Amino acid sequence: MTMAPNTSGILVGVDGSEFSHTAVRWAVREAAMRREDLTLMTVAERHGGPVTYDTETMLTSRLAQHGEGDRILAAARQIVDDERGDRRRGKVDTEFLFAHPLATLIDASKDMRLVVVGDRGMTAMDRLTLGSVSSGLVRHAHCPVAVIRKQHPEPDVHAPILLGIDGSPTSELATAIAFDEASHRRAPLIAMHAWAHSFTSGAHLNWTIDEQKGDEALSERLAGWQENYPDVQVKPTVIHDDAGRWLVNHSATAQLIIVGSHGRGGFAGMLLGSVSSAVVHAAEVPVIVARKS
Repeated sequence: MTMAPNTSGILVGVDGSEFSHTAVRWAVREAAMRREDLTLMTVAERHGGPVTYDTETMLTSRLAQHGEGDRILAAARQIVDDERGDRRRGKVDTEFLFAHPLATLIDASKDMRLVVVGDRGMTAMDRLTLGSVSSGLVRHAHCPVAVIRKQHPEPDVHAPILLGIDGSPTSELATAIAFDEASHRRAPLIAMHAWAHSFTSGAHLNWTIDEQKGDEALSERLAGWQENYPDVQVKPTVIHDDAGRWLVNHSATAQLIIVGSHGRGGFAGMLLGSVSSAVVHAAEVPVIVARKS
């Protein structure tokens, strides 16, 4: 049985956008719930320029970037203080670096339990798609990544947590994270797997048999977790649908979705596939993508 990550600490990538501000707010609550330390990190690439730039001009540019980084971190720190109020649990650090943003955050993730980012960035292209840094972290971070959405209302704290499960190694890690989150949040957990079979003239009968097999397999896979987390109310759910579509469609009534970073494994017939991309792009609530080195 894969256990939840035993490292501690939450890293938040901040860039001054409204999306990263939402990510900071979510991370503050997550850290307070666990009494964990929080690190706010801003990473700026050095401004390129014509080779005719003299030393003074480049220094001025560098100082301007540093000043902007300080302002971004100060705004993020103010959000932390506002959210925490008098409940000062855990340390809060800020870091500003001149480096490649994605590579730096990936490297920093080695020492963290969780990395938190907004689902969009500052650039026009990032605002239209999943931000380039967010997308890269989901694929390459050394720890789980929480992608926080800006454009939807604050999730109901009494709503369930949704877990996509298929038996693969990252799905096992997702299961560990989901039970741990549900226990800390005192939230019910819906554990879903999608059962695939070929359509034939006896499709209805096949689905009935498949559903029974799926129920048995899922219940067996969850049994140990339920023993370790007796306080978590679990609802196993077998579906005959695309896993990503189902999670997205049910996201509006959830507070959090947890999925593995990539696909299929475990017992034959269970299918989650690579749904993480679809879910982080379209879900209406925060998504944690289970990753490890």
